[in-house]
Amino acid sequence: MAVCRFNPDPLLDDDPSAPPSRAYLLVGALLVAGGAMLFASKGIVAKRLYAAGIGFEALTAIRALIAMPFFWAFAAAREGATIVRTTRSRAVAAAALAGFICYYIGALLDFQALTLIDASIERVLMFSYPAIVVLFVSVQKRQWPQPPVLAAVALTYVGIFLAVGGLDQREFRADLLGVALVLTSAVTYAIYFMIGARYTREIGSSRFTLFAMTAAAVALGLHLFIRHGWSGVAGIPPEGWFWLAVLGVFVMFFPALMQAEGMRRIGAQRSALVSTAGPPTTIVLAWLLLGERMTGWQLLGVALIVAGILVLDLARPNRPTT
Repeated sequence: MAVCRFNPDPLLDDDPSAPPSRAYLLVGALLVAGGAMLFASKGIVAKRLYAAGIGFEALTAIRALIAMPFFWAFAAAREGATIVRTTRSRAVAAAALAGFICYYIGALLDFQALTLIDASIERVLMFSYPAIVVLFVSVQKRQWPQPPVLAAVALTYVGIFLAVGGLDQREFRADLLGVALVLTSAVTYAIYFMIGARYTREIGSSRFTLFAMTAAAVALGLHLFIRHGWSGVAGIPPEGWFWLAVLGVFVMFFPALMQAEGMRRIGAQRSALVSTAGPPTTIVLAWLLLGERMTGWQLLGVALIVAGILVLDLARPNRPTT
């Protein structure tokens, strides 16, 4: 899936005037970093499932269906069943639309791309979504971004060009379809982010993600059944089900909770900085477990993308946390 993360709930401290302890902030940073690293393993697990003969459509649908009950249990425990049930219909519809765009369309495109390009390249390209958000906001407001933001976007896209092998035309043409699929998936995540930024203020991240995930899981289940019938799941071996469960629970549900709690503790801006651990983690795992290699130019591209994300977050005005 386009691998898609929780947006944070506002900070809910008992005493807003009391500064959080160093240990409290450290745990938050470790949760965000751990969540980013778990998300980063998505491509590695997907490649293993593809090698076992499981198609990207079955993988995407089953992952979502496995994760969905966990999101429901968490939302019911955190919010209460009555609050979940009485959520305003417009907010539910907005979350469902965001989930359909990101978790259904975007995830299918992303996992299809992983059948075509390296996992390390996929993770780096997905990390370009903040630059896409900036472009969307600029179009929406009909104004150019501030110079530091514009420079960060430029850094990001130069980095993308280098990371996908743009200096090697033969390699670039070979990967072009996979790159296009991932970048389109990143666009769907940017759309999800923009819708979520509005509605999580009203209903919180857990309910927003719950409704988004439910809509996508239903759509993916129908997609798999219409396209492949029961044969889409009948031939999956026990080992395949094990790795699908790992993908749904440990590479989707748990990292989403870890990042949500980490962001609650340290704020969105610090979380974005800490989450830059994601792409390097994928590169190292892909090298160790899949034998993937990146050229020096590609590694420079990765560094430019991460630098662009850091500049974007540092240039962003401080947001209120209450």
